[in-house]
Amino acid sequence: MHVVVNAATSADGKLSSRRREQVVISGEDDFARVDRLRADSDAVMVGVGTVLADDPHLVLDDEAYRTDRRENNRPENPARVVADSRARTPLDARILDDEARTYLLVSEAAPRDRLDDLRAHGATIVVAGEDRVDLPAAFDTLEAESVDRLMVEGGGELIFSLFEATLVDELSVYVGSKIIGGRDAPTLADGEGFVETFPELALESVERVDDGVLLRYSVS
Repeated sequence: MHVVVNAATSADGKLSSRRREQVVISGEDDFARVDRLRADSDAVMVGVGTVLADDPHLVLDDEAYRTDRRENNRPENPARVVADSRARTPLDARILDDEARTYLLVSEAAPRDRLDDLRAHGATIVVAGEDRVDLPAAFDTLEAESVDRLMVEGGGELIFSLFEATLVDELSVYVGSKIIGGRDAPTLADGEGFVETFPELALESVERVDDGVLLRYSVS
């Protein structure tokens, strides 16, 4: 599976404010780029924190992309994937509608009755790991479900975990012309942080987009 992490940060590296509410960082050109990335992917992934904070829909905005996918015998929207160790995804979350298939990656610690409720609301449950989601094992299951290209949209805890598990192949970061600040504001890669060895990135391109800059990296 090829994993592409895509994120937008402020100039000081924040994904949103300390309130963890959605902050608009990029503009129309970058929104279109993200929609194109989604259209090229088999699935789009977020962490449960993003679901709880933003209630994202994770479907394509441009009808032309949906049409193109249908004409190529693909679902009109990529599948949606949520890393949700304890099955905290709300039953009325927008990702549980019938616009696309939704996989919830959970651990064995997730309550059984909660999983039954989520299944009844259309979720496909993937159990991997005892207390937290075992991402490599869960990704093996997704790959068996024909997810060959996965786009990850955040948040910082999930992105750190993916780098920690050496599962990331590409990183695209839009850096906007905005300062958010705050020691408690989420960053691109939160989690415990690296202290001895660090993921190595190779800068592939730099492009001005909207009023910011898009950085593309490959991950070695």
